[in-house]
Parts: sequence; structure tokens; C-alpha cells
Amino acid sequence: MTIRFPTKIVAVLILPLALSACGDTWQERALTGGGIGVGTGLAIGALAGWPLLGPALAGAAVGAGIGAATAKEGAK
Repeated sequence: MTIRFPTKIVAVLILPLALSACGDTWQERALTGGGIGVGTGLAIGALAGWPLLGPALAGAAVGAGIGAATAKEGAK
């Protein structure tokens, strides 16, 4: 696999970090985390040459779980 320019690396690693931690409540963080996870899963699946549905679903589940788990307690 040939990477032409670090654009793919930037897209897969830096973009999700730039979008992380959106929202204050656990619902907002779960939703945004799931969205970030879908995008990350799709990018990783595309770069690896895998079918895209599996990585997208796995990314959504992991992202939503992490987003909900990292919400501040008592945030309203």
C-alpha cells in the first residue's frame, strides 16, 4: 500500500482529534462521539481496503460509548 502524501494520515488521525469532546451532556457527547466514530471507521476501512459497513458500525459504537463515558457528571 502506497501513501502518496500524509493527507490520509492527517485525515485519519488529526481530524477526529480536532472534532472530539463536542457537547456537554452525555447525550450530546454520545451523539457527537458516534458521528466521529463513524467517520473514523469509514476512513480506516477505506484505507485498509475492507468493506465499509463493519468498521463504520464498530466506530460508531466505540465513539458513542467513549463520548457518553467521558461526559462530566451532573452537566446539564
